Amino acid sequence: MQEEAGSLNQPMDETASDNKENQETSGEVKAVTKKSKEPKIPTVAQVVEQEAATLTEEEKSLKENEAVRDLEKKTEEQKEAAVEQKAVAEQNSVTEQAEKEEKEALAQEDSELDEKRASLTLDKETTLLETVLFLESEPQSEETLSKITKLSEDVIRECIERLKDKYSSPDSGIEISKIIGGWLMVPKKEYFDLVKERYGKRNEGRLSRAAIETLSIIAYSQPCSRADIESIRHVNVDNMMRILLDRNFIKEVGKKDVPGKPVLYGTTKEFLEFFHLNSLADLPQLEEKDSEVFDLAR
Repeated sequence: MQEEAGSLNQPMDETASDNKENQETSGEVKAVTKKSKEPKIPTVAQVVEQEAATLTEEEKSLKENEAVRDLEKKTEEQKEAAVEQKAVAEQNSVTEQAEKEEKEALAQEDSELDEKRASLTLDKETTLLETVLFLESEPQSEETLSKITKLSEDVIRECIERLKDKYSSPDSGIEISKIIGGWLMVPKKEYFDLVKERYGKRNEGRLSRAAIETLSIIAYSQPCSRADIESIRHVNVDNMMRILLDRNFIKEVGKKDVPGKPVLYGTTKEFLEFFHLNSLADLPQLEEKDSEVFDLAR
């Protein structure tokens, strides 16, 4: 009986032990299950990595948007450039057509004028030159007159002689005069003097006797210095020199090769034009005594 009791107790002990183990195992499972259900807290590294990935995506998106905008802008600029080029091409075409038509018109006009010139007689050519001289306010050389009228220089010279003969008659108040190398239609001096007050040049004014004397000395003695002029006039000429310089009748032409290098003065083309002189060679001849005075001043 005792043996049977012992054998019965042994399985009971094993069963209890098994139950205990099962309980412990179940507790561990429950603990693991409970632990796995708790939310995981990310580490600092994970947070940084996640933010970096997010920023990278945003930057990528921004770059893509910027690329799209650049492409759209470039496309728009290309469209505008194409429109502008088309407008320029159309304008150039219109301009070229207008220039072509203008050239054709000018060529036709030149052709008609050439035909008219070819049919001109010497009388008509003389009249043409007379018209040009009347319109010009400055002396014109034979070469320039030839270019203006499209007549040869030989014809110009012949026409000038005919005009000089025409205006040399006493009943003419004007004449053809050669001034500073060119031809000009001018009033005859004897008649111009009567109306000079009204029709003379505004900058001409009335030269005083002292200014005329100073100008004469420079004209006949040039190039000359102030000291040269004062040695003849025996007075200070600063004021007269200023007046003549202001009216452009004289100008500086160099320096005298002596100590101090004084300025040398000479007359201008305005001086020749004012006195209707072609060159200084046309100045009136000095009397012998006056010539000696100028020679001494030099």
